[in-house]
Amino acid sequence: MAMQVALLDLGVGNMHSVERALAVAASRSGRSVSILRSASADAIVKADAIVAPGQGGFASGAQALAGGVAEALLEALRRGTPYFGICLGLQLLFETSAEAPGVSGLGWFSGTVEALDPRGVKIPHMGWNQIEWASPGHRLLRALGPQGAWAYFVHSYHAHTTDPVVCATATHGNNRVTAAVARDQVFATQFHPEKSQAGGLAMLTAFLEEPL
Repeated sequence: MAMQVALLDLGVGNMHSVERALAVAASRSGRSVSILRSASADAIVKADAIVAPGQGGFASGAQALAGGVAEALLEALRRGTPYFGICLGLQLLFETSAEAPGVSGLGWFSGTVEALDPRGVKIPHMGWNQIEWASPGHRLLRALGPQGAWAYFVHSYHAHTTDPVVCATATHGNNRVTAAVARDQVFATQFHPEKSQAGGLAMLTAFLEEPL
């Protein structure tokens, strides 16, 4: 039976490129994988794995989770469904964001999403940066490449947390950017694997080969 992957449509940009990259990763994984692009609570509950991408605002993403979608997603995470979040899909795991005061995220991790320090650098942070991961390195980060491998970012905000969930960082001016977070079966990146060429595609393939 095919592994059912819910590609969570948050109603913001970059869905097509993620869907295309997942299709390539599925073909390389050696597994039978069915990818369903959806924003329905029913699809999330039934999924064997969830990929949540997004390139857009926190408020818009939170709105996309209204109408029972957030509850279904949290139910799936509590049940142990593997989750791979990308960019906004990482930020929405936290409680709040300075980008949208008064708007709540999922609260899966404690902390908030704060604006990047603009001193001496361009914001949005857009381009390639080296990824430094905590030893011994999450297996999906090792799929990206060795310590210091490059990945592609497009963002103006990043997560701040006291939870021991940050598994990778990157440097952008005065910012020590939260580049990836992980706990149990939940993994998310601030950078974009689907834009990170061979290494990013290897990450997605590794996720489909062996969900977290």
